[in-house]
Amino acid sequence: MLLITCPWCGPRAESEFHCGGEADIARPLDTENISDEAWGDYLFMRKNPRGVHREQWLHSHGCRRWFMAERDTVSYEFLGYSKFGEKTETGSAT
Repeated sequence: MLLITCPWCGPRAESEFHCGGEADIARPLDTENISDEAWGDYLFMRKNPRGVHREQWLHSHGCRRWFMAERDTVSYEFLGYSKFGEKTETGSAT
């Protein structure tokens, strides 16, 4: 069983969480004047890297809070976790 560490609740089973996808995506500021192509890119285009990247996760069957996680997409290993607005803590990942 894969364990994911919620910054508030600690290590829990993967079945308690939902992945919200790639993190650090900035919403366009002027949505009234953005082109359809640019809006589509914002909504649907993601990097999908091979290796380490940051994701948003929801502890849906626990505290129901969102947090950030660094994860290796090759090994599926979680490398660190953080609350939004905080630096990712590494080394305590499970």
